[in-house]
Amino acid sequence: MTDAATPPEHPRRIRSFVLRQGRITPAQERAFAEHWPHYGLDYQGTARDYAAIFGNAQPLVLEIGFGNGEQLAWGAAFEPHKNFIGIEVHRPGVGRVLNALGAQHATNVRVYHHDAVEVLENEIAPGALSEVRVYFPDPWHKKRHNKRRLIAPEFVAFLATRVMPGGCLHLATDWADYAEQMLATVDADPSWRNRAGAGNASPRPDWRTQTHFEKRGVRLGHGVWDFVYDRV
Repeated sequence: MTDAATPPEHPRRIRSFVLRQGRITPAQERAFAEHWPHYGLDYQGTARDYAAIFGNAQPLVLEIGFGNGEQLAWGAAFEPHKNFIGIEVHRPGVGRVLNALGAQHATNVRVYHHDAVEVLENEIAPGALSEVRVYFPDPWHKKRHNKRRLIAPEFVAFLATRVMPGGCLHLATDWADYAEQMLATVDADPSWRNRAGAGNASPRPDWRTQTHFEKRGVRLGHGVWDFVYDRV
């Protein structure tokens, strides 16, 4: 067992995702050919100089598991004073966001098509991030699969090594029991302070839009919980 005050050198290796063979459209495939050279970052396993990649030293925001990229593309336009790194393992979602970024001529976004844990371990230097955002991660709702959930003590402690003091961690979920787990897990880590106070969720901040998927869930009566933590 790792002492909570001493973050592990590496997070746990139980994968929080399964690579499903989703259908990729011709337009999404074209997006890789047309836009990956500009927006894509091929995993290389060594630390990156993101200021050199972006050509500036704006605050660096990491979104883990961006899905179809709706939030990532919107956020980059909403906060042009920040640089964004998005990571997603599912190819159709990467293709979709590449098309969106190309259409809006975004200059402050780069994306990985890779495992986020490996990118964090090997390509992002300690203290390099100003923010980490994890929105609607796979809830792994069957009890026997709960161990696959991304937001677990070891991973939260590891994230603290990559976020600079004064930075923040923002989580969102629409699964009530995962919300409880997120809250208990991050509240218990001394590297993070709950912006809403221990035991509380935060209102949705203005930097997170409601995606089409979320709006549909809200119309059906589904709850959504946001948690914002400051790195201390």
